[in-house]
Amino acid sequence: MEELKRAIEARDEAAIERLLSPAVVFRSPALFKPYAGRAATMVFLRAAMQVFEDFRYVHTYTEDDGRGHVLMFEAQVGGRALEGADFVSVGIDGLVTEFRVMVRPMTGLMALAEAMAPRVEAPLAALARDVSGA
Repeated sequence: MEELKRAIEARDEAAIERLLSPAVVFRSPALFKPYAGRAATMVFLRAAMQVFEDFRYVHTYTEDDGRGHVLMFEAQVGGRALEGADFVSVGIDGLVTEFRVMVRPMTGLMALAEAMAPRVEAPLAALARDVSGA
């Protein structure tokens, strides 16, 4: 998990992508629908890296079996302070199988959703076209 934390804090997209399972599922704090796959997950993580200011992990909690982790973070978006948690599950191969994000307070979540929307809409639409063959 330390490798993932370092990669995210360094905004190292290639390193992050290598740590994701091809079938990883991303769950956004602002959207109900989960997004499956490495490409979709990277759309969200790239956007987050663009909008988060002063991002830093402040605490890490790990399940006894070492496959579930909670990475607590602090950041700012558009001048709004927020706190969050990345809930990360890893498979037996060590790759991330689920990446779930929670953010508080509501004003921070709203600022995050507003800042990320224009950064994820076109890439997600392009992914959907690629999948459908359109």
